[in-house]
Amino acid sequence: MAMRLPRITLLPLFAFFIATLIWLLLVLTAPLMVPEGTLTDLSGRVGYVDNEDQFEDLGALPHAIYRIGDVECHQLANRSYFINGNQMPFCARDLGIFVGLAAGFGLVSFYPFRPNPFYLLLGLVPMGIDGGLQLVTEYESTNPLRLATGFIAGVAASLLLAVYIFVLADDLKKVRGTEEMKPE
Repeated sequence: MAMRLPRITLLPLFAFFIATLIWLLLVLTAPLMVPEGTLTDLSGRVGYVDNEDQFEDLGALPHAIYRIGDVECHQLANRSYFINGNQMPFCARDLGIFVGLAAGFGLVSFYPFRPNPFYLLLGLVPMGIDGGLQLVTEYESTNPLRLATGFIAGVAASLLLAVYIFVLADDLKKVRGTEEMKPE
C-alpha cells in the first residue's frame, strides 16, 4: 500500500531518480558517441588516469564520461560489456549499480513505501560476497553475475537513501509542528 507523502519528500526522490537515470543513459550511450572499435581495452587501476591518450580525440561528452570511468573504475576489459565495438566506460558491476540506483529511485518515486533498512543492508551482501571472493580466492565471477549483484546493491543503496529522506522529512514535519505550537 502506497504512503501519502508530502511533495517536499517526493521531490528529492524524483530528483535523484532523474539524476541517476540521466547518468545511466550517458554511460550507456557513451560507446555510441565514439567511432566503432575505438576503445577496445581500457584496463587499468582505480584512482588513476590510465587511458587519457585513448580519450584525446573523443568529443567533450564521451571524453568526460570515459575519464570519470577511468578514475573511478578498474575498467578491466574482461569484466566489462561492449557496445558498438567499444568498451563501456564502467565495468559490469558498476553498470549494474547504476541501473539499480535508477530503478530503486524510480520505484520509490512513483510508488512510495518505507522499506526496512535491515533488509536493504542485506541487499549489499551478494555483491560483497561475489567481489570479495574474487579478491581473496581464485574464483572468477561472470559479467551477468556482476551485473546482477551490482543491480541488487544499487537498488538497496537507493532505497536506503530514500528511508533516510523519509526520516528527515518526518523530523522536519515534527520541527515545523512544534514551531506552530509555540506561543509568541
